[in-house]
Parts: sequence; structure tokens; C-alpha cells
Amino acid sequence: MSNYMNALYGLLLLLFAQVTIADVNVTLGQEIAQNGTAEGVPACASCHGEAGQGNNSVGFPRLAALPTPYILQQLNDLADSARHNSMMSPVAGLLTPQQKRALADYYASLPVVMQTPASPTQENSIQRAGKAIATVGKLSQNLPACDRCHGVNGAGVGEQFPPLAGQSAIYLENQLLSWKNGDRPAGALDLMPGIASQLSPQQIKEIAHYYSRLSQPIMTQSTHQGEKP
Repeated sequence: MSNYMNALYGLLLLLFAQVTIADVNVTLGQEIAQNGTAEGVPACASCHGEAGQGNNSVGFPRLAALPTPYILQQLNDLADSARHNSMMSPVAGLLTPQQKRALADYYASLPVVMQTPASPTQENSIQRAGKAIATVGKLSQNLPACDRCHGVNGAGVGEQFPPLAGQSAIYLENQLLSWKNGDRPAGALDLMPGIASQLSPQQIKEIAHYYSRLSQPIMTQSTHQGEKP
């Protein structure tokens, strides 16, 4: 009985420590996101919005509710110049490992506000063409449906396949072009460069516009990981 109680006590202490670390990370991440750092990192909110919602009109992506491992990987890739971005690479390079993790934990903990989707009568030919590739793929080009990895309606799957629904069309288009041009790491299962290389510039635009008009899913990190943030 004593051994059992000791093991249980040790487990509770470990769980408490993990929760405490997560809370500290979220607090630190919020501070950096809202105010930046003394070392010159600007407030993330100045581009990505106060609630991490992004800025669709200029292509700054939504960060709210993206999985911690995904955000952390992007910050590391940007800092190491594995992923090229003239604005974000210098910023990521100024962040310490702890600060990167804190930002990832903070943004993963934020909810996404549901947006009203475009009605069928508003759907144009570009969105219809994008929907066909996103939901069915195109066998003649060896293109799988985007939804096979990114989930139905672009809701995201797991920690490495982020949600696409409601992201900026400018951002999505730029990322597909980056993979096509070899300017972004391959990502999960090394899939994206091969897929993007098969897409024409017009098809990239169509897919980006389709996903940008879908409702943003209501989710937090718990949706991806099956646990409370």
C-alpha cells in the first residue's frame, strides 16, 4: 500500500508540475505576443492580431488554436532559415527556445471565433474549381484531395496537418508557391513539395480561395490533442 501511495503521490506531483509549466509558458507567450521582448522582438499581435486571428487582407496567418508542435516547428524552421521569410526569419532568430515554446503554447490555447461561410450563391468559378481539387483531387495530375490530410472542410488533423479553413487566401497561395519553388521545408511525411509541384499557378489560386471562404473551425489545442490545454 505504501508503494502504491508513493507512486500515486509522485504521479500527482508530475502532473502538477506539467500544468504549472504550461501555465507559465502561456503567460510568457501572452506577454511576448502582446508586448514583444527587450531584445527587439516586436509584439506578434501587431501583425497576427490581438486574438491571433491573423490579417487576411495582407496575408498574415491565423495562429490561434494551431497545435503547439506545428507552431514550434515553424518558428524553428524560420530561425534556422530552413523556411525563408524576410519578415519572420529575423524575428524567430531573436527568440530563445523557451520563448518559442511559450508562444506556441499561448497561441495553441486560444480559441478560434466561428466566421460566417460564403453561401452557395456567392460561390464563384474559382472557388468551385478549388473545391474540386480540395475534396476530390485530380487523378490525371496525381493530386490527392487536400481533405485527406487536412480534414473535412480543412478543419485540420492532428499536430502536423494544420487547419486551412478561414486562413488568408494570400497566405495559402504564398505557402503553396513556396513549396513549389523549394523555399519551405517539406513538412509532415514530406508530402507538400511533390503536391505543390504538380499544381499550376491557377490551381494554387483556386485552392487558396476555396479554403479562405470556409468557416474557421472552433477549436483549441484540446481539439487536436484530445486533452485540455
